Amino acid sequence: MIYLENNLPLTEAVFYILLAVRKPNHGYGIIQEVNEITGGRLLLGPGTLYGAINSLLSKNWIELYSEDKTSRKKKEYVITEEGKEVFFREVKRLEELIKNAKLMEESV
Repeated sequence: MIYLENNLPLTEAVFYILLAVRKPNHGYGIIQEVNEITGGRLLLGPGTLYGAINSLLSKNWIELYSEDKTSRKKKEYVITEEGKEVFFREVKRLEELIKNAKLMEESV
């Protein structure tokens, strides 16, 4: 696939996780926000979420914003500038898909 070197396309889960950490958010908050944004269509399980978080941290697309040492649930994450760049490249790619799909609609 052409986009592999640019880390695109993003999985749907990664796309929504990046969207959910546009402001500091913790794991359960991310799950709730993604559920709300998608109208319940996408339900992130803890394994999917924390696997993605570890991957996003290693790619420097998100960073640890704060951590409450007294509670394992209180790690908050936020998107980095690099993460924003990747996210908006994906948005641009998706907009192109929609634009081209509309061309098909018009010709049918």
